[in-house]
Amino acid sequence: MANRLVTVAALAVGGYFLSKQLKKSRGASSMSSASGMSSSVTESIDVNVPVSTAYNQFTQFEQFPQFMDSVHEIKQLSDTRLHWRADVAGKVKEWDAEITEQIPDKRIAWRSTSGVPNAGVATFHKISETTSRVTLQMDYDPQTFVEQAGDALGLVRAQLKSNLQRFKELIETRGTETGAWRGSVAQH
Repeated sequence: MANRLVTVAALAVGGYFLSKQLKKSRGASSMSSASGMSSSVTESIDVNVPVSTAYNQFTQFEQFPQFMDSVHEIKQLSDTRLHWRADVAGKVKEWDAEITEQIPDKRIAWRSTSGVPNAGVATFHKISETTSRVTLQMDYDPQTFVEQAGDALGLVRAQLKSNLQRFKELIETRGTETGAWRGSVAQH
């Protein structure tokens, strides 16, 4: 047990210093630095449903806990405002977010307006009539030592990849979306 604790502590410290080093090496010209966020992850997955089905399901924000492991609840307050409650580095946190752009079957972009600093975009690409690619990019700012260590160790990327795999399983098993919002939000 003591060996395990020493290993975890060593990984956390190493991850923290690696995170600091990565931030230094990015420089002020990087896209994430310009946005105020310090980390970014991007993952894609191909799903065996038409692009409109994948997009429609992704507009059902309140159902994200079905495939996003760390998300407890999302309340849709309006067409463009959401309230999130999720685990961040093992602690339950809450924040509000706004949809900053939404183009049916193409993209959904968002940013937090309070709480946990984050932003991102989900894009939807037609591969064939029955296959689409969902790409999710998230920018975030690890606040605590544990968040920085987890970021440096690639835990956010691993969780994003796992969430996309569960999204694939959900939508392919159902074969159809549980709902849809086909409205547009002009970029702002």
